[in-house]
Amino acid sequence: MRPATPRRRRIWLGLALGAAVVAAFAGIAALRPGGLLRPDPAGPAALGPPGAGPVSATPPDTADRSRTDTDPSQLRASEDARRGLIAVPSGKVLAADGSTVWDHDRYAFLREAAPATVNPSLWRHARLNGVAGLFKVVEGIHQVRGFDLANLTLIDGKTGWIVVDPLTSRETAAAAMAFARQHLGDKPVSAIIFTHSHVDHFGGALGVSSAQDAARRQLPIVAPEGFLEEATSENILAGPAMGRRATYQFGQSLPHSPTGLVDAGLGKGPAMGSVGILVPTVLVNRTPQEMTLDGVRFVFQAAPGTEAPAELAFYLPDAQAYCGAELVAQTLHNLYTPRGAKVRDALRWSAAIDEAAQRFGDAKVMFASHHWPVWGQARVAEFLKKQRDAYRYIHDQSVRLMNAGKTPEAIAETLALPGSLASDVAVRDYYGTVRHNAKAIYQHYLGWFDGNPARLDALPRADAARRYLALMGGAEQTLAAARSAFERGELRWTAELLDHVVFAQPDHRDARELLARTYEQLGYRAESAIWRNVYLSGAQELRSGKTANGPDPAQAIELLGLAPVTRYLEAMAASLNGPRADGSALKINLIFQDSGESYVLWIENAVLHHRRAAPDPQADASLTLTRPAFVRLMTGTAGLQDTLLSPDLSISGSRVDLLRFLALIDKPPRTFAIVSP
Repeated sequence: MRPATPRRRRIWLGLALGAAVVAAFAGIAALRPGGLLRPDPAGPAALGPPGAGPVSATPPDTADRSRTDTDPSQLRASEDARRGLIAVPSGKVLAADGSTVWDHDRYAFLREAAPATVNPSLWRHARLNGVAGLFKVVEGIHQVRGFDLANLTLIDGKTGWIVVDPLTSRETAAAAMAFARQHLGDKPVSAIIFTHSHVDHFGGALGVSSAQDAARRQLPIVAPEGFLEEATSENILAGPAMGRRATYQFGQSLPHSPTGLVDAGLGKGPAMGSVGILVPTVLVNRTPQEMTLDGVRFVFQAAPGTEAPAELAFYLPDAQAYCGAELVAQTLHNLYTPRGAKVRDALRWSAAIDEAAQRFGDAKVMFASHHWPVWGQARVAEFLKKQRDAYRYIHDQSVRLMNAGKTPEAIAETLALPGSLASDVAVRDYYGTVRHNAKAIYQHYLGWFDGNPARLDALPRADAARRYLALMGGAEQTLAAARSAFERGELRWTAELLDHVVFAQPDHRDARELLARTYEQLGYRAESAIWRNVYLSGAQELRSGKTANGPDPAQAIELLGLAPVTRYLEAMAASLNGPRADGSALKINLIFQDSGESYVLWIENAVLHHRRAAPDPQADASLTLTRPAFVRLMTGTAGLQDTLLSPDLSISGSRVDLLRFLALIDKPPRTFAIVSP
């Protein structure tokens, strides 16, 4: 056996470091809304067929949700979605490597009549979301819509454009700007506004301006207070789980077709490009906060803790135009998002919309970060009132029923918006739903436990499934009952029965297939785009196995580089394998040679702690590196051997103890089972 030279020891350590440290952060880039997910290179068709079995027409229980295009409110929405259209894009937006980031023709099938596989109301909404192009909102305000999940807004200043919400990716933002310049002239960017801390509203910033140019020109970059922390840190701690579930919510593996992905509710879907950020230079922290940007007067509204932890809206008094950011949309929004996130505060959200209605009541046009604007002072006022009252009604009535002893399921089953709201398509269930938002209210106040002792320490799902199956006479008898329920159209009961079979006997092919068909039918009936996507993704995975690729941190390395070191260390602590760490007492110094920062990491009581402090001379080992090398290492975006053999990283102390420490860090799976145990 050859002796272990210093170089060979560093390579050996590099392999272990890659297997442990990088593993801890495999999923950190699962940023809202859909995660940074690369499409499968073979395309959705390679993932398996969308399914077999008869397709049911829209059933009677959704007839009241499926209005025809003769409904006056729908006709008005159709007119608004097309108003001011200047030019329509076509073709694809490509990444530097030639891969497709956005395809303007992907949803061409929506031009056809509504098929039996899509709720007619959702089909209508999906068609309106598909109206893409450059639009004139009013004099001096334009929007580019349909280049991404969100809208890019251009406000004319004295010297250039004030850009609001530069989309998700550098590629789509650059394409949107080029498209606008093609039709409006070649204007420079004079300021940038980020309305909130979700990635579809800032991730394309570097497609609008480079960091160097923004610094050289002292470009005003306006954002809500707390924006940078929220934007760079959201989902790092729970990123693997959120990213995996986002593949369901946004249908990332579904084919774009009438039996697959048709919409995302807020828009067609998030772009799959590179993500970056620009550091804000001006923060909004109060209402009203007045300022002038490139000769244009703004009145900003601070709205933290509403749709996003850090959010602002604004009013343009000279144009009498209100930008509602994502406080308002042409759909009911999520108080709880199925991808997983902290429940949003319905009271604060409703109050912020009420504040806008009171303070900016003379607005003659309202535009937002998604969908199309609303014109006319009376219509804007009515729109804001109904948006406000939808969230307040769900809140108040859920709390009323909760205080009457109703469970989350019972509240969701009975709660419906009053007729004056239910008749308005702008608060329908295209994204969020009354049903899951009602459960969110319960969760916000009372948490997961409904008070019933039987559910205080219930059996795990798979264990309960085996016992239920035995009680019901076995898998075949349960499957027969499920077939009868399916034929009667009792789809929710069918899913309940078959879920027991699949969790008790995961390889039961007939049960998996019938459950897949059941999920398809539930998806075809859903008015909510994200409910449809969840159901159809479940059906696909029952047939084909786990199909969605995990998040790719390389797409967001410029953004992740700005995340605080403590967020990464918290994620590392949350990846420590507690049972294996029981009895361990290891201490590691983490030293950043470029910034002068240092942290001491230690395991005590099977918990990984960290503290910013000078290196501890009693530590078992020390790891010295640059901050960029740390981010590359944590995200797995650099070649491990090259990084660990470079001058950007050095190790002192006990390499064995460092390896023991790193071996206790689990690798979060980039995919995990959802529809089976």
